[in-house]
Amino acid sequence: MSEREAPQVRGDYLDHADGETVCEAYVAFDAATSSRRPCVLVAHAWDGQNDVNRAEADAFARRGYVGFALDLYGKGVRGGIMDDNSHLMNPLLADRAVLRRRVLAGLEAASTHPLVDPGRIAAVGYCFGGLCVLDLARSAPSGLAGVVSIHGTLTPPELPRNLITAKVLLLHGWEDPVAPPADVLAVARELTEAGADWQLHAHGHAMHAFSYPGANMPERGLLYHEAAARRSRAAMLGFLDEILDGTGG
Repeated sequence: MSEREAPQVRGDYLDHADGETVCEAYVAFDAATSSRRPCVLVAHAWDGQNDVNRAEADAFARRGYVGFALDLYGKGVRGGIMDDNSHLMNPLLADRAVLRRRVLAGLEAASTHPLVDPGRIAAVGYCFGGLCVLDLARSAPSGLAGVVSIHGTLTPPELPRNLITAKVLLLHGWEDPVAPPADVLAVARELTEAGADWQLHAHGHAMHAFSYPGANMPERGLLYHEAAARRSRAAMLGFLDEILDGTGG
């Protein structure tokens, strides 16, 4: 969507449940209008929902969407951007059925929000969040128009496979050690066999976390790449514009 003049962006927290786990999403929207609109879910990296994710939700709200920053760990469970957050992420990686259920709970919370058009929802995820939105697409829920995985992990879960009805955009750094070329070829094969409408944008010389300006650990394969970040954001916005009924400019 094209930028609107003087949007009145408002952000609220929304508690919702996944079984006994209470999650705290952040919901951003333009308060100047009460009409239903498309929604973009934002799935966080391994540190949990943070200021960056909430700012991303605000940015989507300025474009006329509802921005919905997911909470996949549970209310109050947060790590640090530069910390080792394996203890938060690994339990969900070890049980992808639980992870799928957690992401679906977030989608359900967004789809029942009074400002969201439940038939026009997309999801964007970074790093661990990229894996989460791919698992969301793999579950083939109704109302999910598409997903964007940005330097995400690509390995599929050991769960029954469905036809993938959501469109998929993979934004990948070719030098990413978290998703080596073998994983890229495997996910391309998986998406093709699942009947998905998919795209892959591979950025040469880009590593993991290429969109995060603070990433500066090339010895671990994490490094900001300005050109890849800029190009991938443009590709993401164009993709969202297309799949959410071409409502943007």
